[in-house]
Amino acid sequence: MPQTDLLKTDCSKCAALCCVVLAFDKGKDFAFDKNPGEPCRNLSGHSCTIHDRLRQDGFPGCVAYECLGAGNRVVQEVFDGQTWQTDPRLVRVMMEAFSAMCEVHKRIDLLRAAGTVSLEPRDEQTRRDFLAHLEQHPWNGPDLNEFEVGLALEIDIFIHGISEHLPAAFSARR
Repeated sequence: MPQTDLLKTDCSKCAALCCVVLAFDKGKDFAFDKNPGEPCRNLSGHSCTIHDRLRQDGFPGCVAYECLGAGNRVVQEVFDGQTWQTDPRLVRVMMEAFSAMCEVHKRIDLLRAAGTVSLEPRDEQTRRDFLAHLEQHPWNGPDLNEFEVGLALEIDIFIHGISEHLPAAFSARR
């Protein structure tokens, strides 16, 4: 049985990585422009100063965003509780790790969703093997750097190969 809380976001265990890593453009979802790597001007420590009124203040995009627990996993697992806020030299490597962990967590979500349909026994075993690896692997910076050019591609090819068995709603997740 997969860890049900692995993809659960816990902002209290993160370092506001989404508020630093992500870029956004002023428009219907965001009240101003923000470049990647630039802390949001609404950020104070690792807390959003307008969190209780994001929608009202023009940030429905922030309300809709979900990292699937990647931020808390990066801070707690990969960096053992260290943050860019206490050690600014970590900002770049934490940004890279966050982006990669988001990709790991997207694949976990896809593989879990694929488990809700009937697959050939060989495909089901492959799905389980990929999922077990992603969920149980103790991730570190070098592993995350290699993920997108290795294992992520293998999983994407696998998902593409079984896509004929998946409902249309599943395709929207990819």
